[in-house]
Amino acid sequence: MGRERPEEDGLPTSSLLLKEVPGYGNRGNSLSSSDPSVTPLVVFSTVVAVCGSFVTGCASGYSSPAESGIMEDLGLSTAAYSLFGSILTIGGLIAALVNGRMTDMMGRRHTMGISQIFSTAGWLCIAFAKNAWWLDIGRLLNGVGIGIVCYVVPVYIAEITPKSIRGAFTALNQFLLCCGFSLIYFLGTIVSWRILAFIGCIPCVLQIFGLFFIPESPRWLVKVGQEKEFEATLQRLRGKSVDISREATDIRDYTETFERQSQSRILDLFQRRYAHSLIIGVGLMILQQFGGANAFAYYASSIFESADFSSSIGTRSMAIVQIPATALSVILTDKVGRRPLLMISSAGMGLSCFVLGFSFFMQDLQYWKEATPILVYVCIMVYSVAYSLGMAGLPWVIMSEVFPVNVKGSAGSLVTFSNWSCSWIVSYTFNFMLEWSAPGTFLIFACICSLTILFTAKLVPETKGRALEELQASLAHFLQ
Repeated sequence: MGRERPEEDGLPTSSLLLKEVPGYGNRGNSLSSSDPSVTPLVVFSTVVAVCGSFVTGCASGYSSPAESGIMEDLGLSTAAYSLFGSILTIGGLIAALVNGRMTDMMGRRHTMGISQIFSTAGWLCIAFAKNAWWLDIGRLLNGVGIGIVCYVVPVYIAEITPKSIRGAFTALNQFLLCCGFSLIYFLGTIVSWRILAFIGCIPCVLQIFGLFFIPESPRWLVKVGQEKEFEATLQRLRGKSVDISREATDIRDYTETFERQSQSRILDLFQRRYAHSLIIGVGLMILQQFGGANAFAYYASSIFESADFSSSIGTRSMAIVQIPATALSVILTDKVGRRPLLMISSAGMGLSCFVLGFSFFMQDLQYWKEATPILVYVCIMVYSVAYSLGMAGLPWVIMSEVFPVNVKGSAGSLVTFSNWSCSWIVSYTFNFMLEWSAPGTFLIFACICSLTILFTAKLVPETKGRALEELQASLAHFLQ
């Protein structure tokens, strides 16, 4: 009887499901007996894809170093420049409404190309801007571009890579984002804001050019019925001498079964069988943002100044420490696993926020005033390292792994919309919260980080070393 229920529900009954054990499934089994080695095409395709992540970092880091130059050259008021900085989020929210559907309808490769057309147009509008209107249009186009690419890049990488290195390669998304952010920040102290915008165009053009030489995702090809292209692409990605018949059969059977079950409509996503995947994807994004991520990214200068510490030293230190911390995350993702890194990261963030709140509390009481600046600096550095180690990139890695192909588009839109909208809420309210109570603000962040540890321990499965089809099928059965 154990095999009849899945058939009645229209779920696959192939070996990938029969290998499951109660709970999260068999973590050691896979779609094939041995994992293929990494091919040069997989590496090159990943490098091309993460050019989009680099663009995201450049766009996110642009407004800070360009602020004084733009305001002086174009005569912008503080309010006008604040609009310019924040309109990036509006573009991201707009993109979140359509990025999943675009990725499903047009394919992963073409969607990345369209996102870079938006980003290139945005950078050029900023570079040639003569007034605030052109600046805002350019920033909005940048937001749309990175709002699309922030979803499609991890999805594409997860779908082309073997399971043994999928986590590390997908985590490169966050690593290149950090590199782009840091590079544009430091170059902004050397070159003018117009030259900086032209520099932002370079990775856009590189990705557009590189897309002509990389394959489409094999899982998308089988979803749209391009059988010949699917097998040829999978063979190229795995290597000419590798037997792909087992992997190809399992991917095909899984995709066809779930495609029969429901289409990629937003309402289909709320079926009971997808509840666990949805809770994981949306939950991690909400906790990431409400744990203070963008509050520190956008308002670190204000926090340092509140503690009477040099904002320039503080923000540059943040930009520097994030790169090696994110590189370490890439190395550890497939060695340690997603769950331990998420919990260690959240614990470090929570402890940092708690001590940060305590230091401001002591400052308000006029105690330890001499120690407060150093304490705040150390706490923010620890927070940056802890965040980069797990919570920065792993929610995107897990998001790209847990949703079945038939609902991945609508799920991607919902998850990225949750991320962008929560980002806007935090970035908009943080200054008001800081004025209300600095200790209270950071204590709230600490509590949310603690909640993230519990959420990860109770609900997030370990996805390390598991084939996408095995993982997604076990999650779809979770509530049955």
